[in-house]
Amino acid sequence: MKKLLAAGKPLAAAVAACASLSAHAQSAGDNVVGLGWFHVMPQDSSDALTTHVAPTPINTPLRLPSQFTSAGTSLSTKSADTFGLVFTHFFTDHIATTFVGGVPPEFELDGHGTIQPPGPAGALGNQNLDQTNPIVKSVRQWSPALIFQYYFNAPTAAFRPFAGIGVSYNFFTNIKLTNGFETSTQNNLGAVLAAGAGKPGPTSVEAKASSSWQPVFNLGATYNFDKHWGLIASLTYIPLKTTSSLIIKAADGTELATTKTRLKADPLITFLAVSYRF
Repeated sequence: MKKLLAAGKPLAAAVAACASLSAHAQSAGDNVVGLGWFHVMPQDSSDALTTHVAPTPINTPLRLPSQFTSAGTSLSTKSADTFGLVFTHFFTDHIATTFVGGVPPEFELDGHGTIQPPGPAGALGNQNLDQTNPIVKSVRQWSPALIFQYYFNAPTAAFRPFAGIGVSYNFFTNIKLTNGFETSTQNNLGAVLAAGAGKPGPTSVEAKASSSWQPVFNLGATYNFDKHWGLIASLTYIPLKTTSSLIIKAADGTELATTKTRLKADPLITFLAVSYRF
C-alpha cells in the first residue's frame, strides 16, 4: 500500500500541474472582455493655417487674395484619459481578433501665431490665436478599431505577449469653441470680412474636423491569474491625421472664409485593464 501511495504522488503532482496550466489557458474558441483605462498621448504637429476667402466684393477694395497662408500659425493638443472596453475572440491558440471601443476621450485644442490677411485687410483685422487659448474647449475623438493579434508562448502559459495590426475609423464630435476665441474672431477678422462683403451684422464661427480610416499598430501582454480573471497591458500607435477647419459666416449664413490646416495627432495610447475570459 505504501508503495502504491508513493507511486501515486508523482501522478497526483502531474495532474495538479496540468490542472494549474489549463486554468490559465487562452485557446481556440475563447472570448475575453477587458475593462480599463486609456491614456492618449498625441505626438502632434500641424501645417500653417491657410484661409480660403469666399468670392465676395471684399476682394476688390481690400485687394484680398482668394487664399492666403499665415506663416507661424499651428494647432496643438494635450493628452487625455478615458475608460476603454476591448473584446477578444481566439480563432486558434495563437491568433485572435480584438474590437476596441470605450468612452471617446475629450481634448482641448490650442492655436499658435496670428491669422492675418496680406495688404490693407490685415491692418484692419486679424486673429491672434495665442491670446485666446484654448481655442477649442472640447472635442471628442472616436476611434473604434479592429485589431488582428498574434499571441506568443503556449496557450497554457499565464503570461502571453502579443503583437497586432488593424484598422480604425476616426471621427470627431461635439466641437465647442471657447467664448473668448469666438468673440475675438467675430470682432476682428469676421467684422472685416463681413463689412467688405456688404453683409452687415454679427458674424458666427464654427469648427469642423475631417474623418478618416487609419492603420493601428499594437503591442502588449496578458497575465492570467486563473481560468477567468487576468490583466491586459498594451501600447497602441495610430498615425492619425485630420483636416481642421474654422468657418466664418455672415449674419445671413453666407460663408465668408474658411481657415484650414492638416493636424497630425499620431497618438500613442496606453491601456491597462482587468480581463474576464469565458
